[in-house]
Amino acid sequence: MAIRTLDVPLHDALPEAHGWGRALGLFIRKNPLGAAGALLAILLIVAAIFADVLATHNPIRTSSRVLVAPGSEFWLGTDNLGRDLWSRLVYGSRISLLVGIASTLLGAVAGGLVGLVSGYMGGKTDLVAQRLMDIMQALPILVLALVMAAALGPSLTNTIIAISVVIAPRAARVVRASVLAIREFVYVESARALGARHARIALRHVLPNTFGPFVVLVTAQLGGAILAEAALSFLGLGIPEPYPSWGRMLSIAAAEYARKAPWLVIYPGLAISFAVFGTNLLGDALRDTLDPRLRGN
Repeated sequence: MAIRTLDVPLHDALPEAHGWGRALGLFIRKNPLGAAGALLAILLIVAAIFADVLATHNPIRTSSRVLVAPGSEFWLGTDNLGRDLWSRLVYGSRISLLVGIASTLLGAVAGGLVGLVSGYMGGKTDLVAQRLMDIMQALPILVLALVMAAALGPSLTNTIIAISVVIAPRAARVVRASVLAIREFVYVESARALGARHARIALRHVLPNTFGPFVVLVTAQLGGAILAEAALSFLGLGIPEPYPSWGRMLSIAAAEYARKAPWLVIYPGLAISFAVFGTNLLGDALRDTLDPRLRGN
C-alpha cells in the first residue's frame, strides 16, 4: 500500500510559530531599545528563578574572609561579614522581583478597580474617589512610601503594601481615563438598552478593554517599585537583615566601606540600575506598540 503524504510547505504547516517569530523580529527592528529592555528583564527573571543554581555560596552565611577583593573564589568579592557578594546579588534579584511584581500588581489591581468604578459611575462617586487619589498623588512617591513603611514596620509584606499604596493612584487615573472613553461606545449603550446590569457591563464589557493600558502601566511601574524597595531598604525601612536586598547591601557598604571596598557599592548599584532601566525601556516599548495612535510612527 502506498502511503500518501501531504505536500504542505513548512511555513504553512507551522503558521503560529512563523507568526510569532515574525512578530518578534518586527518588534526588535521597530523597538531595539525595547528589545534590550526585554533582554534585561529576562535576565532578571532567570537570575531570580535559578538563584539556587547560579549562587556559589550561601548568601547569608558569614565567614572570616571579610572584604576580599573579586577573584576566582569570590567572583564579586565579599562584604564586611565575609558573605559572598555574587550570591547575595543573585538572591537579591528574587527579593527585588518579588516585591516589584507583587506591589505593582496589588497597587494596579486596587487602583484599577477604583478607576473602573469611579469612571463608570461618574457623579459624586467619581468626584470623591478622584479627590482622594489627588491627595495621595500630591505627596512625593518616596515620602508616601516612607510614611507607610514607617507606620507598618520593616518586613517583606509591609514593604509590598507600602509600595502598592503609592502605585494605586496612578493606576486609578490610567484606568479611569480608558473607562471614560469606553463607556460611550455603541456596544456599551446597546448592553444598557438590553437591560444588562451595571456590574455586568462594567466587568464584562468595559474592564477587558482596559487590558492594554493596564499591561503598559504594570510594566512601567515595575521599575519604580524595584527602585522604591531599594530606597526603603537603604533607609532601613524595607527588607530586614539577613535577607539579601540590593538596597540594604548599598546601605551597609556606602556608610563605611565605599573607599576601602568599592565593589560593595558598584555591583549592587549596577544591578538596581539595569533592572530599573530594563523595565522602563520595556514599558515604553509596550506603550508604543499597544497604543493605536503610535503604531504608525
